[in-house]
Amino acid sequence: MSLYSQRGVSAQKEEVHKATEKLDKGLYTHAFCKIFPDWLGGDPDWVNLMHADGAGSKSILAYLYWKETGDISVWKGIAKDAIAMNLDDLLCVGIFNNLLFSSTIDRNKKIIPGVVLEAIINGSQEFFDDLKSFGVNIHYLGGETADVGDIVRSIAVNGTMTARWPKNKLISNEKIQPGDVIVGLASFGRANYENEYNSGIGSNGLTSARHDLLDKTYGTRFQESYDTSLEPGVVYIGSHRMTEEITVGHRGKLEQMSIGKLLLSPTRTYAPIMKSLLENHFEDIHGLIHCSGGGQTKCLNYLPGNYRIIKDNLFKPPFIFELIQESSHADDREMYQVFNMGHRLEIFTKPTSANAVIALAERSGIEAQVVGRVEAFHKKELILKFSNNEIIY
Repeated sequence: MSLYSQRGVSAQKEEVHKATEKLDKGLYTHAFCKIFPDWLGGDPDWVNLMHADGAGSKSILAYLYWKETGDISVWKGIAKDAIAMNLDDLLCVGIFNNLLFSSTIDRNKKIIPGVVLEAIINGSQEFFDDLKSFGVNIHYLGGETADVGDIVRSIAVNGTMTARWPKNKLISNEKIQPGDVIVGLASFGRANYENEYNSGIGSNGLTSARHDLLDKTYGTRFQESYDTSLEPGVVYIGSHRMTEEITVGHRGKLEQMSIGKLLLSPTRTYAPIMKSLLENHFEDIHGLIHCSGGGQTKCLNYLPGNYRIIKDNLFKPPFIFELIQESSHADDREMYQVFNMGHRLEIFTKPTSANAVIALAERSGIEAQVVGRVEAFHKKELILKFSNNEIIY
């Protein structure tokens, strides 16, 4: 049994899928988000969506870093995580503007004071203001902030995003077909609209990442930061401190960053790029996948037919994932199923359109490349090919 499963971490969320299997699948069963008729407006040519997501256990890392350094600004990053995880899911069905957002913050009041709530709420508004400058308008409607110390050990930061959208401007993934190529947009580096180097970690796999990287003292000092029913052998088993400085390099530039800041790199949103792509190259986009929970295997859940996906030109995993793998001793199969490993957005398109997609991303300072292709097959299958081995899912 892997360390991930021993901690109760499931990249595929089997129990969640089983619990929701009887729910309405929406109008387009292969779309990345559930899409429903326009119940709000009653127009048959429009649709409604409501999507919920959050920062996950990344908020616990923010708590540890804040307690250790006093740096309250890390909570603004958590606000971005909760928003980007919602927004980038909706980007994958073609929605990029005129969205409504409501936040849900559950906290243990005894350890999370009001200044943390202020940082999260103000950070949310600042992020919306930044997005507005790119023509991505999200209306912040407030939300629920609950003091639930009996339920939450520290804090949980989540949100819900709602949209009404024209049906003829949706990406439903129904157009994915053999012969398509897959353009991956890097999750790491420094986009033109980011203030510092982004490790690429996003908001998935952080439970395992923090336990594998951080040392035992965190468990001793902050018992509220983990499930105390876990076996000691899987709790904070690393050798690093949040404040430990390391050097990271990207495109010839070196930067000093702490382990904590690498783990807390705000989830990159691709909204500025996707707005331009969806407005100017809509017909060229056959499908969109957000490589969040499930990592590089996520695409298998949204294929409209029995296709084989071959990814044989993946990005070299950025440093944060090398660090996690070195500490956890996880094999490649598990790493690529838990983490994005270098790209978090996949664009399925025809080969002749790939260069335009790549050029648009590069203009925003984000690396992009053709990472794979789609082939006809008798079942749904994913093959990751490397120079010295391959993994089949």
